[in-house]
Amino acid sequence: MSTTYYNGPLNWRLLVNWLEQDKVISSDEAQRTITRCSVAESAQHPLVRLASVAMRRASDGKALDVELLTQWLAVRAKLDYLRIDPLRVDVGKVADAMSAAYAERHRILPVSVTPSEIVVATGEPFITDWMAEVERQTRRSVRCVVSNPQEIVRYTAEFYALAKSVRAANRTGNTSSNASFEQLVELGKSNKQLDANDQGVVQVVDWLWQYAFDQRASDIHLEPRREQGVIRFRIDGVLHPVYQLPLGVMNAMTARIKLLGRMDVIEKRRPQDGRIKTRNPRGDEVEMRISTLPTAFGEKMVMRIFDPDNAVKGLDELGFTPHDATRWEQLVTRPHGIILVTGPTGSGKTTTLYSTLKRVATEEVNVSTVEDPIEMIEPSFNQTQVQPQLDFGFAQGLRSLMRQDPDIIMVGEIRDLETAEMAVQAALTGHLVFSTLHTNDAPSAITRLMELGIPSYLINATLLGVLAQRLVRTLCPSCKQVDGEARLEDLSAVIKPWNLNGNYRPYKAVGCVDCRMTGFMGRMGLYELLTVTEDFKLKVNAEPSIDNLRRQGISDGMRPLRLAGALRVAEGLTVLDEVLSATPPLQV
Repeated sequence: MSTTYYNGPLNWRLLVNWLEQDKVISSDEAQRTITRCSVAESAQHPLVRLASVAMRRASDGKALDVELLTQWLAVRAKLDYLRIDPLRVDVGKVADAMSAAYAERHRILPVSVTPSEIVVATGEPFITDWMAEVERQTRRSVRCVVSNPQEIVRYTAEFYALAKSVRAANRTGNTSSNASFEQLVELGKSNKQLDANDQGVVQVVDWLWQYAFDQRASDIHLEPRREQGVIRFRIDGVLHPVYQLPLGVMNAMTARIKLLGRMDVIEKRRPQDGRIKTRNPRGDEVEMRISTLPTAFGEKMVMRIFDPDNAVKGLDELGFTPHDATRWEQLVTRPHGIILVTGPTGSGKTTTLYSTLKRVATEEVNVSTVEDPIEMIEPSFNQTQVQPQLDFGFAQGLRSLMRQDPDIIMVGEIRDLETAEMAVQAALTGHLVFSTLHTNDAPSAITRLMELGIPSYLINATLLGVLAQRLVRTLCPSCKQVDGEARLEDLSAVIKPWNLNGNYRPYKAVGCVDCRMTGFMGRMGLYELLTVTEDFKLKVNAEPSIDNLRRQGISDGMRPLRLAGALRVAEGLTVLDEVLSATPPLQV
């Protein structure tokens, strides 16, 4: 690669020459690019302009987008390349280190500030006259990295707008963090809090939601600590710190969100629940379920985000294998009986149930649900919220539903004998009933029902099947690599007893800018589907052995959770450690 020294702003002709010198593009492609770009002048950054004409890389013919061109430019400038990850940027420190006007003028953006160093992203690596001034003002050494110029412009606006809103909200009222526990949770001690309708507070809340949607967050946590408030996002099942802000601002944000969720803004001594509808950057309607809880330093709030796309997923998108998808389809089209979905909290039971009910909720059937709480509003269902304070629980709701001429019933959870008995009665009288249980695997649901007090003959008469499930993170398709050091013997030990043929090629997590260097992107379900056959019913007696139930289930076609996970590892979709941590040990 040529190491010709250059100092000054970039232009597209210079970049085309360098690309040709470095053999990134061919001479013919360079000439075509010059012809296309010479048609009209443009104020775009040279990298953006070149990306718009879709130059083809000489090595593989791939179109050179802005990101690929930025990576090449970083190598050419002998600097590190950085894909800006907003979750890893302390916006407050960035805004304090450099003014928005200065950043915009020089088209740079601080992305990391430590006591000794400030890391600055730039799309103009050969313009360095600002570095000495920044080092003098911040009293830190400057380290330049090359980033996508479009992202620098975008995040400069977002970061400084957020910091400005937080400062504005902070100035509006009392932000003292020295209040005692009693003052923070006692009713009526909120008179000096920031106004929930203050423009700065409104902007911070709006930014928070749009930011969460953009980052694929499933939950937003607002957590008051002793000295400050902390915002965290749950992405692919893992919590990520996002921002730290004064307690006064967080209290105002909490009040704003409670106001929008039709919750009691003044009441802080007891937990509350609410619901908000808003729109994501694509314009789609998104629903959020809100929960508050009094803690030692104030009110903690969690917002669960329900993406409407998740409620209409196909079985393959949920993670069902063709083997289990066929058996599940046969179960859910039965006219009456009970179908249970089991698994711990956060294992995707609600998504599976909603996706399934959505498929069977035609104009000819009445689908009714009793939930606590209603996870997501679905127009094609008749949804009822339980009200424990009014003595209206699952059993009472189910009893009322029976008089509403339902065809298909979904009960949020079977927690007690009364609810279980009502579900059995509904199934015996010709209804298809879906519900959930908290058990480790599918066969354990049988013993759990018997522990609640349901006799074995009623289980045999009504239960159609049990689906146990877990969620595991899936490998990022952009950076996963074949794992040459994979523990193939561990994988084979799980798969071989089932005589399943296949070409096992385990992959490993690597990490790239697309997945924030985690190596994982999204999650998928692992499923264990037990169907109640005539042979299985013979095993369900007064004192059933869980081992006998499990063996019979496997004979009938059930594949244990760990086997389901091992097959996904063999397909290169996840890694063995994810499966081992999420699934119970294999017992055959």
